[in-house]
Amino acid sequence: MGRIYSPKQCREYTDANRQAWNQVAPIHEKINQSRLLNAFSDPEYNTLDDHCLDRLKEIGIEGKSIAQLCCNNGRELLSLKNLGAGHCVGFDASAAFIEQAIELAEASQHTDVEFVSTDIYEIPPVNTGPYDIVMSTVGVFSWMPDLRRFFEVFGRLTKPGGHVFIEEIHPVLMMYEEGEGEEPSYLKYSYFKDDPWVETTGLDYYQGTEYESSTHYSFQHTLADIAMAAIEEGFALKHFSEFGYNISELCSDLEHAEARPPMGMTMVWQKNRRGRKLSTHG
Repeated sequence: MGRIYSPKQCREYTDANRQAWNQVAPIHEKINQSRLLNAFSDPEYNTLDDHCLDRLKEIGIEGKSIAQLCCNNGRELLSLKNLGAGHCVGFDASAAFIEQAIELAEASQHTDVEFVSTDIYEIPPVNTGPYDIVMSTVGVFSWMPDLRRFFEVFGRLTKPGGHVFIEEIHPVLMMYEEGEGEEPSYLKYSYFKDDPWVETTGLDYYQGTEYESSTHYSFQHTLADIAMAAIEEGFALKHFSEFGYNISELCSDLEHAEARPPMGMTMVWQKNRRGRKLSTHG
């Protein structure tokens, strides 16, 4: 299942990534925060795309406790609160984005929601729930060096019989590199790439602000990596969809390509009702 990293190596990567996200947080705040503060004064405001809402409504949102891993500024979790969710907790490594989330929560006047700044692999025991639904949305997996440990976090936070909802960039799309200027995106990387991408380009995916960021790392995980990490943690797959349209800002021109790759996906997993991990060995 891809390359195995020690806890120390994982922490070095996640510390570096946290620093890079803290750097971009003020840029995103200038772009988004005033608009979102105004929007969340409306108790019916919702930022979630239909392909997420459809799955979450099938699971059932009303009154459910929900945790979101890598929640960024909390806009999706607050949207679920507006749709009737119960107690909600968002986790993110970036303290700067958590500050933005807390400010949005205050504007929404929701009291049964909290945001916690923490390394995702090291969520404090007091916050481990368990929760009815645990979710992560587009772009999270590539920041996780160790996918097995990431699904262990899902396992710790999800109650027996509870659900994990995932919206993600499709692993096949990670094989592509964006072209320069008007050039189209093109195949460049192995689907089985087992070393990280190392970058110092900025992380502003809204307006493409150019700046020299601190070094950050991202990782490729195959569909088999994802499936086996979930299965070994005691989850059963309940729904899987693939999309040929753009759900991220990665190689968005491919949405209109003749040979269009899968670009996004959603998954719903349900935890074993006895809370028991499953053995996949022998």
